[in-house]
Amino acid sequence: MSFLNTLLGTKDESTDKIIILEKADYASAIRRNDVQLVDVRTPKEYNEGHIPNAVNIDYYNSPEFIKQFKKLDPDKPLFLYCRSGARSLKSARRLIDMGFKKVYDLKGGYLQWG
Repeated sequence: MSFLNTLLGTKDESTDKIIILEKADYASAIRRNDVQLVDVRTPKEYNEGHIPNAVNIDYYNSPEFIKQFKKLDPDKPLFLYCRSGARSLKSARRLIDMGFKKVYDLKGGYLQWG
């Protein structure tokens, strides 16, 4: 069983569709080539530094947020992060409502990444 399949069976504090991962587990999971990795911070924050291969979709730009996430596959695991974890968790809840099946969030956000 792959690491990602193992993760799919885990639960987080709030829902079985949103899984909050520690930095090491998150880093290991996003090494796969087929993950959807999204930074939900502002473009300014993203441009100041981001996780390699992350796509920037600004949480605060609601119309663009919806438009960009509709282009992603709701059946594939989705990995989110923001600065500290608050926006990405709000984004995850919103994305579950939009039909995404599994959303992974980086505990502590980008502040924990560095």
